[in-house]
Amino acid sequence: MRGELREARLVEGFATLADTLVEGYDVVDLLQNLVEICQDVLSVEAVGLLLADEGGELDLVASTSEDPRLVNAMQLDAEAGPCRLSFETGEQEALVGLSALDDAPAGWFAFRRAAEQLGYGSVAAVPMRLREKRIGVLSLYRFEAEALSAADLRAAQALADVATIGILHERVAREPDAVRNQLQRALNTRVVIEQAKGVLAHTHGVSTERAFELLRGYARSNRLGLHEVAQRLVGRTLIF
Repeated sequence: MRGELREARLVEGFATLADTLVEGYDVVDLLQNLVEICQDVLSVEAVGLLLADEGGELDLVASTSEDPRLVNAMQLDAEAGPCRLSFETGEQEALVGLSALDDAPAGWFAFRRAAEQLGYGSVAAVPMRLREKRIGVLSLYRFEAEALSAADLRAAQALADVATIGILHERVAREPDAVRNQLQRALNTRVVIEQAKGVLAHTHGVSTERAFELLRGYARSNRLGLHEVAQRLVGRTLIF
């Protein structure tokens, strides 16, 4: 992406995420927007976002691809990989180049193998944090065996920070359970989206990845939230 176009798209991305600071935003749409903006403006091929549940376990809630192999790799990363480490330390983490993948900690073997099989040469993890509070991790996958540039990492962290602030907006300070409920809703929504993907894959005879594209496309074209469309499909009040 040419410099001026990238800058314009980045500004547009920040504006989109800032819109979620108003009353009544949908946290699921916020997170989906975040991963898609990152894929659009950063030098990456795939982006995933993992949120922590009350027990500190990371679960994938948004991704730029619903390829089951990539979803599996991201979930393995959440268990033992750069994402897990980033969440624990609150710092950016990276695994760069096939040699680095080979030299990764032994506990990362399952993730390393899944990433290699998909052809990825490097992975970066960016924490979603506000001061000492960490709520999840942004995972950035590249085919090239090279680290993301410092500028890309700064942009990724800034985008993640804006989204995190959107979730931890000051109004929730007056509602102690609000953040927990928002994050749990996002995790629960992932289950509904998986069910909706299954419905579309069955009725249209397509892959789950294509089913997600149909789901997302319908939501966008009809200006509806992803969660709402998924819920209506599963509840059989919507057919397309």
